[in-house]
Amino acid sequence: MTTATAASANGTAGNDDLVAELRAHSPSYHSAHPFHLRMNEGTLNRDQIRGWVANRFYYQENIPRKDAAILANCPDLTVRRRWIRRIVDHDGTASGEGGIEAWLCLGEACGLSREEILDHRHLVPGVRFAVDAYVTFARTRPWVEAVASSLTELFAPDLMAERLAAFERCYTWIDPEGLAYFRARLEQAPRDSEHALEVVTEHCRTAEDKARAVEALSFKCDVLWSMMDAIDQAHAG
Repeated sequence: MTTATAASANGTAGNDDLVAELRAHSPSYHSAHPFHLRMNEGTLNRDQIRGWVANRFYYQENIPRKDAAILANCPDLTVRRRWIRRIVDHDGTASGEGGIEAWLCLGEACGLSREEILDHRHLVPGVRFAVDAYVTFARTRPWVEAVASSLTELFAPDLMAERLAAFERCYTWIDPEGLAYFRARLEQAPRDSEHALEVVTEHCRTAEDKARAVEALSFKCDVLWSMMDAIDQAHAG
């Protein structure tokens, strides 16, 4: 398949400028945050890892609510049929399944109890504020903009691979079975980002639409970075 044919097949034909501008946000992704850099270097202590896991759970459990908001606002049946897989991925279809459950298992593997993760006793205000702002964005902004905000997933596979390697190499006190979430996202994130990119490039044809898509992705990058700032400040040293 030629490059042109591939672009046409995934809906990005004629929108190379938009795709390039979206991908240019990679340096703003939270993988470059100092806390993540220290995590991948293996220099975080146990309390810092646990604090990150406990706070990140609030984001994890709100992802299906964000995706449900997009579904509720989306009039396109074909988009909804594919987008709903995201909710199934995180919620599962039965007890003991899904990404939320996998994150709880990560917390337990790190030495946290399920109860203290679920009751948010370790949640810092900055993380709550950032996550709530993201869910509100998905509920109140046009659905295509909310889809565009999810395109941080373009950069997620590299982060997940680096994080998984770092945890296996440096944090051997964590039960390896607790790392299942990271392994699952190595496959899910590329699939999800490909679909989201198809949707955005198909629906964003005017300069104004493209600018709003880029702004939505920039907003999401700020959300993730703000979360890391709050976690870093709460668990410094």
